Amino acid sequence: MVVMATSGSGPTQAFAPVLTAMSTMRDGQREQKKVAHQFLESFQKSAEAWQITIGILQSGADAEAQLFAATTLRGKITYDVNQIPQDALPALRDQVLELLKVFATGPRPIRIQLCVCLAILAIQMTEWKDVVPMVVSSLGNNAESHACILDFLKVLPEEVTEGRKINLTEDELQQRTQELLGDNAGQVVQLLISYAQSSETAATNPQLLEVITSWLREVPVADVVNSPLLNVIFSALDADRSFEAATDCLVSIFKETREVDAYLPTIQVLLPRVVALKPRIRQAAEQEDAELYKGITRIFAEAGEAWVVLIAREPIAFRPLVEGVLECAALDMDRDAIALTFIFWYELKLYLILENFIQARMQYVDVYAKLVDIMLKQLEYPNDTPGSDDLFDGDREAEEKFREFRHHMGDVLKDCCEIMGVTECLSKVLERIKAWMAAYASQATANSVPHWQQLEAPLFSMRAMGRMVDKDEDIILPQIMPLIVQIPHHEKLRFATIMVLGRYTEWTSNHPELLEPQFTYIVSSFGTDSKEIVRAAAMAMKFFCTDCKHLLSGQVVQLQQFYNQTLDKLPGVSQEELTEGVASVVAVQPVPQIFELLKLYCDPLMERLMAKANVAIDDDGKLLVAGLSLLPRLHAIANNADHLQLITLFIQMVTPYVEPGQENPAVKYCQEIFPILSKILDTFALFTPICERICRCWRYMIISYRTTMAPLLPEMANKLANGFAASKQGCFLWVTSAILREFSEDREHVAENTTEAIYAFFEAQSTNMLRMMSDVPPRDLPDVIEDFYRLLVDALLYYPHKLISSSLFTPIFQAGVSALALEQREPLTAALHYLRDVIGYGGDNPPSSSQSPNPVEIKQIVQELILANGEHLVERIMAGMMITFPDDCFSDGSGALLELFQLLPQQTAAWVDKTVRMLPPGTIQEAEIDKLMNGIKERLALGPDGLRKVRSLLQDFTNVYRRRYVAPRDGLGRLEAERFHFNA
Repeated sequence: MVVMATSGSGPTQAFAPVLTAMSTMRDGQREQKKVAHQFLESFQKSAEAWQITIGILQSGADAEAQLFAATTLRGKITYDVNQIPQDALPALRDQVLELLKVFATGPRPIRIQLCVCLAILAIQMTEWKDVVPMVVSSLGNNAESHACILDFLKVLPEEVTEGRKINLTEDELQQRTQELLGDNAGQVVQLLISYAQSSETAATNPQLLEVITSWLREVPVADVVNSPLLNVIFSALDADRSFEAATDCLVSIFKETREVDAYLPTIQVLLPRVVALKPRIRQAAEQEDAELYKGITRIFAEAGEAWVVLIAREPIAFRPLVEGVLECAALDMDRDAIALTFIFWYELKLYLILENFIQARMQYVDVYAKLVDIMLKQLEYPNDTPGSDDLFDGDREAEEKFREFRHHMGDVLKDCCEIMGVTECLSKVLERIKAWMAAYASQATANSVPHWQQLEAPLFSMRAMGRMVDKDEDIILPQIMPLIVQIPHHEKLRFATIMVLGRYTEWTSNHPELLEPQFTYIVSSFGTDSKEIVRAAAMAMKFFCTDCKHLLSGQVVQLQQFYNQTLDKLPGVSQEELTEGVASVVAVQPVPQIFELLKLYCDPLMERLMAKANVAIDDDGKLLVAGLSLLPRLHAIANNADHLQLITLFIQMVTPYVEPGQENPAVKYCQEIFPILSKILDTFALFTPICERICRCWRYMIISYRTTMAPLLPEMANKLANGFAASKQGCFLWVTSAILREFSEDREHVAENTTEAIYAFFEAQSTNMLRMMSDVPPRDLPDVIEDFYRLLVDALLYYPHKLISSSLFTPIFQAGVSALALEQREPLTAALHYLRDVIGYGGDNPPSSSQSPNPVEIKQIVQELILANGEHLVERIMAGMMITFPDDCFSDGSGALLELFQLLPQQTAAWVDKTVRMLPPGTIQEAEIDKLMNGIKERLALGPDGLRKVRSLLQDFTNVYRRRYVAPRDGLGRLEAERFHFNA
């Protein structure tokens, strides 16, 4: 029974524990709060919650308790309405209407929740046909009820749109949407017009505008634009209290007219009204009203975005609108609103660069030229504060916001380049640099550079436009580059110059005559005291060496001297960047020189690594070997270089080509350092960071040198097998995976005995892992499980017949099913990917690297495996999707179910049926299960076309269950995961 008496002590006693628990949540101790939270969570799922929540709302409880009750009632109506008999729903509706009358004057949060309750109930009470008329008539026509009616009208379309969370079929939801929204649209418009005309206060009520916005998807936008409501909306822009809501409403109207050909008459009505707002741009700027300025800017920018096709088609008619957007950008001195225009400039550019709109492009070239000037001005740093070096007065958030904002402005400059041409944009940059040189260069000293902001901004713009500049540009850049390496020393100017030089290295490679002064400028920058400049110089050096590697080839020995002297002075990221750069130069040297050059560059790194390893007796010392440190004081030691990572970079970058059968000089060097790395691995086998770095190095040896690594494979396999058995670390599986890929069965120049040995090595690793998963619960092995099943995906791809025919195939599958009890995304994703691939081998289109058909015997093995283990697999996937999986794993879980249905439709349906009937008692009704299974059977009868609908049914079912119930604290009952056991 839903009706709740309001007199007597019984009801008060009933909800007293709830009020006590809420008080505990507010004021109690940690453990008390935990107990109270569990009680309230359980209460919200219970059948008693219906009467108690309504009782609290009818009582004199405080507002916080009543808001909790209203929120709980909303959840009950959304997910638990099946707890109430169908014939009791009208009584529940009437009670909610009565409560709305009680709370008509507020508090508004409670009133909103009750409106949502009524809207969700209306969606589910499909026999209730006169929803809007009944609500309007029931709530009455006094001033207090108007707010209530407007709130209900606002939330109704929102809740219907979110109807996927309601347990209705697609057809039922579609029909109910038409009944609630489509059939009431005209009546709602008339209601809103009548209300707006009832008083001046009503016409500027933000609630009215919010309702219009909410119904715009349902009401034809022309009906609003051609009604008195349009004047109401534009007039509301004049009132402070309604300005924001009116802006939102106009923006929604613009978005509804994006299909411009269908809404041309409507746009013709709106355009002059928007353009008429132009005087308000300057007015808002002069008043320094930031919110007003942002609102007006938003109106112009959103109108431009919505009608961008027409702007390109009819440039003359729509130019006033474009000029309005430009003015918004130009007058925004606080840089708060200009970003709202960026999408418009980008989308307009996309049309103007098309050949069809070449005439419009010519019409707007001057607009984009002005936009470049605006951006160059807006890019400037704030002026210096006397007596302070901090341009942002200690406001780091403002500084970061400005940096991010500049990069977005850089994107706009790229758009301008595409419209005007790169040369014209660079000309504006050159003009600014020359103007500053003429005005202020003579006043610059070693300690002071006047108005440096006016020089730094065009430098930054050059960097932003770098991607647009062709390496053959021969007009402006040859004038700019000699200028900028002579710019007076100032930290931000030098930083900006370095970043420009680093951005244009590809251009410089095509203009070698300008390389030396630039390269000298970068090298000299490593000697400055500024960490920011040094980091920038390292990045620029990386690009110089990469793009100009052939030009620098003759200096490879001198470059090593610079590298060796500079490396230890750099932070870790810069060390890697500098290493990438010099490795690029080494990589283009003649093959006969590679071995000696690798020794020249890498031997000093190996010496530093061994020196650290020899003295590493505690965790701090071991971390230093791994290039890490827990103690700030240790970071100061040579910036604690990650020498293993630097050696790995050389292995990644220096990959000489040699003919099959010939010795690879890089592999020769790997053979020279392998014993040292093995010794370090043996010494620190139980220290994860070192193991991971050595395994990463070995993995890149395999990836870079592929089958030429064959001479090292026996030693490496032995170390990997022993290391994994001893340490149980997944990093050893990374290397195994790379070996499987590079030495697969279908590779050329790989001997059969090699592939046999590699597969045997893989099985040994797998046996160790299965023993581990048998001994240790999955929750204690998430990372290793992830690495193992990623390895298995490769094994199945490159050695499918060997793996599927193996005695390990079944336990590996069973272990993967047991891993689905985990709740971390990465291992779950890896296991699900492997399981899906295995299922694929049961059919005609497996995820294979081979083009040959899937053999019948392979299909049979996989189908027998699934028939034997499919029930358990479906249990784990369904339990995961309903209770334990993170959201990111839903698509893989439902994808695995879909593939099972494709392979074994009737058996999978039976497994799903059995699984959902194992759910904890009271959490699901038989009728819901029957409805799900009948839906599955109907769609399976449709053949292949119905399979995807089965997937949608299961996703909807599991989503509803997941929202409705939390995992029981005493376990999952019959759906609890079983431990995996392996008998080797």
